[in-house]
Amino acid sequence: MRLFLAPMEGVVDHHVRELLTGIGGIDVCVTEFVRITDQKLPERVFKLLCPELETVPAGQNTSQTASGTPVRVQLLGSNPEMLAYNAAKIVGMGACAIDLNFGCPAKTVNKNDGGASLLKSPNRVFDIVSAVRASVPDQIPVTAKIRLGFEDRSRYLDNANAAFEAGASELAVHARSKADGYKPPAYWNYIRDIREAIDIPVIANGEIWTLEDFKRCLEQSGCEDFMFGRGLLATPDLARQVKAYINAEDYRPMSWGEVCEFLFGYYQLTRQLYPGKKSLGNRVKQWLVYLRRIYPGANQLFETIKRSHDADFIEQAFNQHRPYPTN
Repeated sequence: MRLFLAPMEGVVDHHVRELLTGIGGIDVCVTEFVRITDQKLPERVFKLLCPELETVPAGQNTSQTASGTPVRVQLLGSNPEMLAYNAAKIVGMGACAIDLNFGCPAKTVNKNDGGASLLKSPNRVFDIVSAVRASVPDQIPVTAKIRLGFEDRSRYLDNANAAFEAGASELAVHARSKADGYKPPAYWNYIRDIREAIDIPVIANGEIWTLEDFKRCLEQSGCEDFMFGRGLLATPDLARQVKAYINAEDYRPMSWGEVCEFLFGYYQLTRQLYPGKKSLGNRVKQWLVYLRRIYPGANQLFETIKRSHDADFIEQAFNQHRPYPTN
C-alpha cells in the first residue's frame, strides 16, 4: 500500500512536503501544478515549484524530499505538444515522474481550457497522455489525476479508459465531479468500477479526513493506494495512523501540543518569506483553518492570532500551546 500527498495549489509547497514527509507514512508527493500554455518554459520555473530538482545528481531521476520521499512534478495544460516538450525537459532535470492534471475545478483554470474541463472530451485526455508518454523514457512513470467528470459523473469510465489506453502508468481519481466541487460525500464506489475496468494502479482520493474515513474508502473503492490532501493538513500524522492500522502496529497519534510544536516549526521556516506587515503569519493561519477541524486547541490559537501580523504577539500565542515554549 502506498500513500500519496496530493497536489494542492497554494498550499502544498516544498516546505509542507518537507515537514509532512518528515513525520512519516507518506510514500509519494506530487507538486502543485506547473501551468503549460504554448511556451517552452525555462528551468527556473520548474525549480521554483519543485526545488527538490536542485539536488538531483546529473543523469539521475531521483527528485525527493530530504526524508527520501519521491516528488513527482505535475503539469496542467491542454496543448499536447507543449506538455510533451516540457515534460521531457523536466525529466532531463531529474524528475522521477510526470503527473498530468485533469482534475482542477478552479473556474479560472477551467475557463482557460485546463484541469477538469478536459474531462468533457476523453479524446483530449488520450491525446495529452499519449503525447507525454511518448516524450519521456519508458522507465519514467507518466501518471494522471482525474475527477469523475465535469458537469456530472456520467463519463468517468470513458476518461479513465482514455488515460489507460494512452499509456498512463497510474491513475489517481478524486471521487467527485467538477460540479460536485469539494462538497461531501465522495463517491468512492465509482473508483471501484474504474479499478476493475483498467489494468494499472488506481489511487483513491477525496474526503479522507480520518482513519475511519480511510477504512470506509478502503472498503468501498477496493484500492491499494490512497491520496490524501486536506486530510493530511487537518491531521499531519494521518498517513502514520493509516500505516499503523494496516500493519497492525501500535501508534499513538500526535497530541495537540506536538502538532502545535510542528506548526511552530513551519511558522519559523516560512516567516522570512512573508516579511510584510500584512502577510506575516498568513500561511500558518491557513494551516490552522484545517487543523481546527480536528484539534480544539487549533481553533483557540487561530482565534487569538487571526487579526494579528505582529511577530512577537504570534510567537507569544504559540507559547501558550507549545510544550516547549520559547523563553
